[in-house]
Amino acid sequence: MERILRLMADKGASDCYLSANMPVLIRINGQTVQLSDQLLTPPQPRQLIAEVIDPASLAELDNTGELNMAVSVRGVGSFRLSGFRQRGSIAGVFRHIPHDIPTLESLQLPGVLGTMIKEKRGLILMVGATGTGKSTTLASMLEMRNQTMTGHILTIEDPIEYLFSNKRSVVNQREIGRDTASLQIALKNALRQAPDCILIGEIRDRDTMTAAISYALSGHLVLATLHGNNTYHALNRILSFYTPESRPALLNDLAAGLKAIVSQRLVRATTGGRVPVVEILFNTKLTSELIEQGDFAGVKEAMEKSIAEGSQTYEEHFAKLITEGTITREEGLAFADSPTNLLWRLQNEAPGQRLVTAPRKEEKAGDDASFTEITLDVRGS
Repeated sequence: MERILRLMADKGASDCYLSANMPVLIRINGQTVQLSDQLLTPPQPRQLIAEVIDPASLAELDNTGELNMAVSVRGVGSFRLSGFRQRGSIAGVFRHIPHDIPTLESLQLPGVLGTMIKEKRGLILMVGATGTGKSTTLASMLEMRNQTMTGHILTIEDPIEYLFSNKRSVVNQREIGRDTASLQIALKNALRQAPDCILIGEIRDRDTMTAAISYALSGHLVLATLHGNNTYHALNRILSFYTPESRPALLNDLAAGLKAIVSQRLVRATTGGRVPVVEILFNTKLTSELIEQGDFAGVKEAMEKSIAEGSQTYEEHFAKLITEGTITREEGLAFADSPTNLLWRLQNEAPGQRLVTAPRKEEKAGDDASFTEITLDVRGS
């Protein structure tokens, strides 16, 4: 298994999939390729996983059918393992988390994220689907704060992904299930640990959402991830956590405590690899009033009409990347929330600029052919 994980890092792969009656698959730049033609037998995914985890964790996987933990490989980085039972046998997915935390600039992210992370208080939500780089973006933001500001950064993660070293800030990282029994207990005790900045790995329910808003209102900078497609969807998802009678109080607190919502997608670049496309909502006086009224459609309209100061829609960023030649027109239209709005922007806001429409290059996978040389030597456990 360690050979596979090292190969993942060498090829720049993001994920590895282990499942019975399938070859080992890895994902490179959004494309899934197989390491060899060798199919895994039903016991083999478990045997591979057993090579890199401790016996107690393997027992947990066997007993519960679920396991989420970090796995470290010396000189390579960490991997986020999600093990599970499917069709009666064990399967697993490894996600590569490099040891080095990338900078916002190297990720081609807007510089405004670096300004945002230096705020003293407020709630910043990072929104996107699984695999869109939310954790990496948040880690880059936190590392910038770590390098430039004094204070205490506290993270509560499941599991810990990027490892921080103390620089200008003190960084304490707590892993659910290892350093604390549960997210609820960690959140309850968080304020006693005198943090200036708190990272909550993911908001999945009302209690976690309420805690995040409460800490933001009490003078802390709070960062958290939320699954959603865009700002509008994220606001509606937050609302769905609450009963109708409790929503007015929620909206009042959210309007007061929210600093920004950052939504992110990864799309294929013309030169190979992937680049982030980002939608940003800054909570200005106008958007705060709209949120308090529950007028999320009004928030969306304000962003589209560029009257929400500092904010940008996906279509704005797509148009910029297309006119710069970073992505193709076809890629932008395929991933935009509103292809019609994107076309309008391309026709009216960037006249005369070259739009890249050539067929996409194959991903930087000139080494694909060499994957078939991998032969698995799986030992029983």
